[in-house]
Amino acid sequence: MASDQQSGNKKVCVVGGTGFVASHLVKQLLQKGYAVNTTVRHPDNPKKISHLSELQSLGDLKIFGADLTDEEKFDAPIAGCEIVFHVATPVNFASEDPENDMIKPAIQGVLNVLKACARSKSVKRVILTSSAAAVSLNTLEGTGLVMDESNWTDVEFLSTAKPPTWGYPASKALAEKAAWKFAEENHIDLITVIPTLMAGSSLTPDIPNSIGLAMSLITGDEFLINGLKGMQIVSGSISVTHVEDVCRAHVFLAEKESASGRYICCAHNTSVPELAKFLSNRYPQYKIPTEFEGCPSKAKLILSSEKLNKEGFSFKFGIEEIYDQTVEYFKSKGLLHN
Repeated sequence: MASDQQSGNKKVCVVGGTGFVASHLVKQLLQKGYAVNTTVRHPDNPKKISHLSELQSLGDLKIFGADLTDEEKFDAPIAGCEIVFHVATPVNFASEDPENDMIKPAIQGVLNVLKACARSKSVKRVILTSSAAAVSLNTLEGTGLVMDESNWTDVEFLSTAKPPTWGYPASKALAEKAAWKFAEENHIDLITVIPTLMAGSSLTPDIPNSIGLAMSLITGDEFLINGLKGMQIVSGSISVTHVEDVCRAHVFLAEKESASGRYICCAHNTSVPELAKFLSNRYPQYKIPTEFEGCPSKAKLILSSEKLNKEGFSFKFGIEEIYDQTVEYFKSKGLLHN
């Protein structure tokens, strides 16, 4: 495993650096002494990359312009890098045409990055950020089901039943499968990290969708509360992880020689009613609803991080710390008052 001393001369690439997860990942890598290249879609727009530019004070960070649709653009940022983190993904929940807006671009984007990695002579390992949405959407019945890395979301069910926002989980499952096929055919050492709904604070100028959803019971945003209920009904649980733990898992797996395959990264599994009771007790000052029609009180399934834990990883943040930090972040943004 690379120690902090060894990482000083290691160069890595983070694809899609402006995002919620990616910008935290860039920060952690710089703090560990890595030289980081990152790609953004709009390198000439200071507003969109200001939070990345600020990280340049932490170490050697170079920002490249590259769009997931343009295969050639990834050669320069990947050149000389030993590890590539592919964190970018097209997200458009309001899309009328998920096939063309999310699914095809997600698959094409993954393949474009992997093709550049295959051409490069320096890349030793690729870490792809997948999603719990690629694992847990299925038609299984019951409660207490355990999902592990052998489970895949049922894309046939999604594309025929078309539940709300079905395009996103379909895009994540199909893109990850395409990545595995390409990696096997081209002898790329690929690892996929499968995070759940993420909270914590964000470096991005805008509040990430993920945090808005995780905080909806506290903010009282009806639209997002319905989104959270829909998430439990379609995916089977509300599973939450701190963004910094997700990034720590990316770095841990990049450095851990014995790591291989898929890794679920999930700190806490719950349901909307259980989460609401917990939040209502912890933050009584916010009038948090605890009655939910049509939402099962128990989660159908849990996402198991046993494989990641067995590899030697431990989570820093439990559900209490996750929400305490996210509440503070919302207060700092003027979105919550005591």
